[in-house]
Amino acid sequence: MNPVVACRPNSLGNGFGFVLLVLALIAGPAPAADGLRIGSKRFTESYVLGELLLRTASRDGAAIHRQGMGNTGILVAALRGDAIDVYPEYSGTIAREVLKMEGNPTIVDLNKALAPMGLMASVPLGFNNSYALGMRDDLADKLGIRTIDDLARNISLKFGFSHEFLARKDGWPGLARTHGLTGAVPVGLDHGIAYEALAAGRVDVIDLYSTDAKIARYKLRVLADDRAYFPRYEALLLHRGDVPVRFPAQWRALQALGGKISESRMIEMNAAAELDGRTFAQAAALFDAEIQGAGEPSAAKPVAERNLWDALFAPDLWRLTREHLVLVFGSLAASIVAGLPLGMLAAKKTGLAQLIFAVVGVIQTIPSLALLAFLIAIMGSIGIWPAAVALFLYALLPIVRNTHAGMLGIGEGMRQAAIALGMSARDRLVDIEIPLARPAILAGIKTSAVINVGTATIAAFIGAGGYGERIASGLALNDNIQLLAGAIPAAALALLIQGLFEWLERRGNPRGRSA
Repeated sequence: MNPVVACRPNSLGNGFGFVLLVLALIAGPAPAADGLRIGSKRFTESYVLGELLLRTASRDGAAIHRQGMGNTGILVAALRGDAIDVYPEYSGTIAREVLKMEGNPTIVDLNKALAPMGLMASVPLGFNNSYALGMRDDLADKLGIRTIDDLARNISLKFGFSHEFLARKDGWPGLARTHGLTGAVPVGLDHGIAYEALAAGRVDVIDLYSTDAKIARYKLRVLADDRAYFPRYEALLLHRGDVPVRFPAQWRALQALGGKISESRMIEMNAAAELDGRTFAQAAALFDAEIQGAGEPSAAKPVAERNLWDALFAPDLWRLTREHLVLVFGSLAASIVAGLPLGMLAAKKTGLAQLIFAVVGVIQTIPSLALLAFLIAIMGSIGIWPAAVALFLYALLPIVRNTHAGMLGIGEGMRQAAIALGMSARDRLVDIEIPLARPAILAGIKTSAVINVGTATIAAFIGAGGYGERIASGLALNDNIQLLAGAIPAAALALLIQGLFEWLERRGNPRGRSA
């Protein structure tokens, strides 16, 4: 924006620029990560293990946990792009999904293949969490199904699998070929709601993890893998190769976890989060309590029922608000800087208008997750930068269109009068055209800002933080309170921003150039 515009009380930049400055000061820069950066995937066990790693490492130095960053591909990209340092993973996933290896390779074999990527697998935690297929025990008895092979005789059943399982090398494609299930047509659904969908009869067969706490609760039958398709999935740490050198104290603390987490203990911690209403941090704390002999099993120690108020104003609210504001207003500011000139150019050069509108219009039609995946591949990183670029692109169309409409709405007589007064093109733009087009321009910026608030929640799925973190964890647990704790602040922020812009729009009409 022209600096002359920003210093004149009746220009577009006067009120809006002040608001942006205040919000930027409130949001502040994202805090730098000085400690060990721990990641986790978007399902209960990974959240809990991430919190356990955080508790353990924090005793010997700084550490942070970037929760629910996405699937395997995103977490591996985060490691390679130096966005995180370590996250809990499984040997079978590393072998099949990351390295495309068959069989059950040892850690030594895995590390030989990981070395060119600058990664290492270490610290086996002590339990195996295998993939499996499950169905309601009563339905399995009725149909005589005990093994995965038996499903081939019941291909009309409704199969519902997590999206990652549907796509990964050790998931559905290979399983269907091995067990003769290629005629089945599964639907994709989030792992956090799969058990409830199964119990309600909306699906008949789901993928599950052998340490899932809901297996017993929903009386499910885990189908025998009679062709030994699934490899072993030993829980361990996947990390950057330089972590033991960069964080020696924290790394020694994490190594002490080796072999300490049994399958029954992991199921108990999962149950604390999924069934007992504990937070992921509280579920992880059970490990220390049991190791020290200071606690009973989680089921014997019920916690007070959470309410929406407590979830809304949990200690992470300020951090999530800061992250959301940085995403929304950082990307919006960039959209204004790019969108205003594009809209003005489209108004001045009619031959370019269709090209400009075609480009920004096509961007708006790209699904948000698809655009994020594309930007991750192009930029080679995850987190705030690809998220901010995506939000910047989505915010362009309303700003460009409204700026174009506002500029065309200025009467030709007004322009001719300004020319007759001897005003230069620059002065006409600054003192006549922008002030007159300001209502339309502000309306476009308001629309983009409100859209950005909602779209920014998707950014949590690639580790960019914000209110979407709560929504992602709520989906993982099928926890409506947690979902609302993320959705309500986002909706409130959208309403606040809309009200702010309406206040700006109601300000007095431009009164001409001030000295």
